Amino acid sequence: MIPIRIFDETAPLEAVVLGLPDDFGGTPTVEEAYDPKSIYHIENGTFPTQEDIIREMDDFEKVLKSHGVDVKRPKNIPGLNQVFARDIGISIGDRFVVPKILKRRQEEKHGIDYLVSQIDPGKVLEVHGEPRLEGGDIMPLNGKIFAGFSDGSDFEAHVVSRTNSAGVEFLQENFKDWEVRAFELNKSDTDPHENALHLDCCFQPIGKDQAIIYEGGFKHRSDFEYLVDLYGEEKVIQITNEEMYQMGSNIFSISPDVIVSEKSFTRINAELRKRGFTVEEIEYAEIGKMEGLLRCSTLPLRRSYV
Repeated sequence: MIPIRIFDETAPLEAVVLGLPDDFGGTPTVEEAYDPKSIYHIENGTFPTQEDIIREMDDFEKVLKSHGVDVKRPKNIPGLNQVFARDIGISIGDRFVVPKILKRRQEEKHGIDYLVSQIDPGKVLEVHGEPRLEGGDIMPLNGKIFAGFSDGSDFEAHVVSRTNSAGVEFLQENFKDWEVRAFELNKSDTDPHENALHLDCCFQPIGKDQAIIYEGGFKHRSDFEYLVDLYGEEKVIQITNEEMYQMGSNIFSISPDVIVSEKSFTRINAELRKRGFTVEEIEYAEIGKMEGLLRCSTLPLRRSYV
């Protein structure tokens, strides 16, 4: 059996599912794409190649394994983009949520069926009906669950809206011992500079008590202010619109002290080191062209809590 143990975003990582780059189906058509950044690179002939995706994910896997992490991979589904494993499952506490995600991505979930079958069935929750949620929007944080979402007509209007109010209610109903706090995100199907695809595109906890935040990702300034007040202004690294566009908050914590980051994030990485973090820099910018980065590529199963 595979035990699930995820209570936050930064405790020492023991086991993770890393997305699979082996057979991602090549460059999609504009009609097949479902985020504005991918569409931009499709239209401009700069969409990542199979070779670049494999190279970048291989380097990420090497870093994870060098820190003793048990790295699991989805089963290959020919011709399907399986890079972004974060969205197809959600570990909260000792339970595993099989979410209802974007219809065009539903098949991705079958890549981890063999792993889900090894989890205690009593700990597996499968979402059906109206609730929609994707793992990039959901963050367990020591008794709290933070959820990015789109409300009402806003959800219906945008293909980039991936978690709805019913999804937030699903979390509230099934995790009664947790405080669920929802944040409405700014969405755009056409402009990647104005689109917070998931919560982790504009917010990321780091260390034991710090965070990376992009103010413009939140529809309501009060939500941004809540987060700054929660962590304290001096504990927050605020990023710019361009840094958000490059996925600057979508780094990944192997532990409270070790962060994997894209090597081009010069300012962010320097600030992280200034704050005492060890930064493992890798090239991941090609994958970033698909509007996802390091957190998006990972589905943590177990972290260590002493």
